[in-house]
Amino acid sequence: MACLPFLGILMSSRTRGSLFLVTFCCLLLHVTGSRTDPLEVNALQEIKRSLIDPMRNLSNWEKGDPCTSNWTGIICFRRSHEDGHFHVQELQLMRLNLSGELAPEVGQLLYLEILDVMWNNLTGRIPFEIGRISSLKLLLLNGNKFTGSLPPELGNLQKLNRLQVDENNITGSVPSSFGNLRSIKHLHFNNNTISGEIPVELSTLPRLAHLILDNNNLTGTLLPELARLPNLTILQLDNNNFEGSEIPEAYGNFPRLVKLSLRNCRLQGSIPDFSRIKNLSYLDLSWNNLTGTLPESKLSDNMTTIELSHNHLTGSIPQSFSELGSLQLLSLENNNLSGSVPTEIWQNKSFENSKLQVDLRNNNFSDATGNLITPDNVTLYLRGNPICKSPSIPFDKQFLKNVCGKKKQTPINSNTPCSNMSCPFENVQVSPGICLCKAPLSIDYRLKSPSFFFFTPHIENQFIEYITTSLKLETHQVTIDRLIDDNRLRPRLYLKLVPKEEIKFSKTEVIRIRNWFTSWSFSGNDFFGPYELLDFPLQGPYADLITKKSVISTAGWVMIVAGSTVTATVISVTATLLFIKKRHEKSHTLTKKRFSRTISREIEGVKKFSFVELSDATNGFDRSTLIGKGSYGKVYKGILQNKTEVAIKRGEETSMQSEKEFLNEIDLLSRLHHRNLVSLIGYSSENGEQMLVYEYMPNGNVRDWLSANAMETLSFSRRSHVALGSAKGILYLHNEANPPVIHRDIKTSNILLDCKLRAKVADFGLSRLAPAFGDGDGEHAHVSTVVRGTPGYLDPEYFMTQKLTVKSDVYSFGVVLLELLTGMHPFFEGTHIIREVRMANECGTVVSVVDSRMGQCSPNKVKKLAELALWCCEDRPETRPSMSKVVKELEGICQSVREPDMFSEKTKLLCTKTSSSSSPVPSPLSLLPGSDLDSGFFHPVKPR
Repeated sequence: MACLPFLGILMSSRTRGSLFLVTFCCLLLHVTGSRTDPLEVNALQEIKRSLIDPMRNLSNWEKGDPCTSNWTGIICFRRSHEDGHFHVQELQLMRLNLSGELAPEVGQLLYLEILDVMWNNLTGRIPFEIGRISSLKLLLLNGNKFTGSLPPELGNLQKLNRLQVDENNITGSVPSSFGNLRSIKHLHFNNNTISGEIPVELSTLPRLAHLILDNNNLTGTLLPELARLPNLTILQLDNNNFEGSEIPEAYGNFPRLVKLSLRNCRLQGSIPDFSRIKNLSYLDLSWNNLTGTLPESKLSDNMTTIELSHNHLTGSIPQSFSELGSLQLLSLENNNLSGSVPTEIWQNKSFENSKLQVDLRNNNFSDATGNLITPDNVTLYLRGNPICKSPSIPFDKQFLKNVCGKKKQTPINSNTPCSNMSCPFENVQVSPGICLCKAPLSIDYRLKSPSFFFFTPHIENQFIEYITTSLKLETHQVTIDRLIDDNRLRPRLYLKLVPKEEIKFSKTEVIRIRNWFTSWSFSGNDFFGPYELLDFPLQGPYADLITKKSVISTAGWVMIVAGSTVTATVISVTATLLFIKKRHEKSHTLTKKRFSRTISREIEGVKKFSFVELSDATNGFDRSTLIGKGSYGKVYKGILQNKTEVAIKRGEETSMQSEKEFLNEIDLLSRLHHRNLVSLIGYSSENGEQMLVYEYMPNGNVRDWLSANAMETLSFSRRSHVALGSAKGILYLHNEANPPVIHRDIKTSNILLDCKLRAKVADFGLSRLAPAFGDGDGEHAHVSTVVRGTPGYLDPEYFMTQKLTVKSDVYSFGVVLLELLTGMHPFFEGTHIIREVRMANECGTVVSVVDSRMGQCSPNKVKKLAELALWCCEDRPETRPSMSKVVKELEGICQSVREPDMFSEKTKLLCTKTSSSSSPVPSPLSLLPGSDLDSGFFHPVKPR
């Protein structure tokens, strides 16, 4: 008989015998062989045991069969294998608030094609056992907290197409075995701490299209052999340290290269001739030490971006630059270029569907080849050139202000919202002036390495056509709800997909669209480059799919039908055994339910410690373990059972955070991943106490290092790098965190230093989520809130109006920069640090207020740091820089100031002790942070 019709009859009956027979049908797959391979079932169970799942997204992994019971995140092959078992084809666990470690048993899923655990909080090492899954095509581990090095065993994955481990804490070098990945197209390792040289073996990969290694610690020389890669379209190595290396002449011979980005790599030498690369669209060699003149040969007609600023280039601008019809950005600022400004770059050209920015600031241009008046869509910057003071150039006042004044800010693109008409779902603007009541699908999407600078309306139309063509939708069905492109390096788009005729998409269509994004099935597009899927939330009428059961497992019913026919003999043999098993499962389920009520009260994404565990870690909170005290409470050094050193912030009854602030800090920290932010390990809220458990930071906070009583101090070089690390952490909060965050209490005592004096921003108890349009250089939205923060660091605009913006953090950070520069407190001797430094700077005596303990430092670097700090401290928020600009300026200051490699004997000892006392393999609890303290946090920097 068929099981599915039989089930319908049985479920309508209330008799005990019918219930018995219903349970029988669950056993049919046991006896027909149509069940998941037992080895894979065991592997999945081990994976679940090693994960922390506070929202119980994987609760249905506790019963039934993975392939026939719709286990969340499991997609199986539609047909059983020749061995009679079903096998797991995809493991899709993106953004499920999971923490813990990825169990090595994942290597037992030998038929797996997609492993996706993106955007969780997973820690520990990447299991080398993954290298056994010979069928794997997509390995997506980005957006977690994985530590350790890249396993060389991954080089065994001959079918692997995409390897993404970006935005983790990966160290070590790139294994040479990765040269065996013969099918690989995408290697994305950016935003880690990978060191060593790029292995020459990568130059043999025949299909490699994207090599993205920016924001690491790579060293050595640029490999000329990379130019042999026949299909490479993107080479992005920004923010590494190839000091002394030149750009190989062979880089002018890439056969298919579209984007070459080598920003801030400490390169030297001249610029090669790139005219032979016919598809080159994007060239960024800024913030290096390049010399010589600009090549005269004409670049590709596809060129949109030429970024060569902050080098030592000489000579004039080649006439060939005037022939680039697709150019959006020509940035040559801060070089030694001279001659005439070639106005032909923008004259006699149509910019109806485009923009052009020509930035020539701080060079030696003395005249122009024609009229300097530019069209509306062209922006020209000339400040810092002799031409701005030339009496022969007829400037009017407004033109002088626009061209020779400060750089204007560019607003963020965004659609005009629809009117507030009555609609049970959402009024979606499908075209200008036309809004429809629909239930759209929302997609959080980021372009990882585009080959353009401005996201103009013309490019927006191209992008929508690209998306709709791949998804087989019509152009009016895709809208860009919001675009955040503050630094224009990785624009973030919030897409909305609108049903064509119906009010909402059908379940089948949702499944199809989601699978299209998660399987990276879009056709390749060199102009838009690779993308990141940040989130695919299912909201409103799609909320019933939030567990992803229907979305993720469509094969279950097919498999049930396939195994539905059995003989009566099988029924009689197995029925009794099933009844006993069912009773046992029922009892087990009741136990699980009782346990789940306890779990539901825990905070998602972090470990909950018992009071006893933390008491044991501190020897009963003994005075000998006390390492600091602040307005919130005392901080103790603890050692957990796994030998991990932690800092435990224990709130005092009279000064504890409100419950809202306590939960706010936990919630925020559990979702933030950056090497310059402190990491929360866990918390405890038993016995009426509030305790937070952080990573132990043996070198305390910056304020203590600046104290006049400190036993040791920081050099100018070290202070510059501390400033840069802190700025990168704040930039992540503003631009990369999802959702963005305003810290609201940036100060030197909230910047902690690890054993190597690397800076991490701490204390998120006062933080607020940034407003939807609060990013970028345009008009800054605000949050109206009661003024909180620390006197001396408070943004005056925020203090007067209670309007909080991301620029409030910029102001506070400016005060931090002034403290680093002078060693003074914000308030001293009846005045404020900003006033003192500003007066000294205006008088040209800024060196007189510099902290003399820093030793020798370049007056030019000191002046640049002072000017940057004062820029951040402008009274009006709109005149302050964004954090992305602050980071760029600090990178320039640090570029010629080497980060010290040597530490004092005390600091060496701290690093040795910390590393030796930790467990050999990092656990989910091995990376945690400090806290806000008014006075000394940790002993090493306090006076004896």
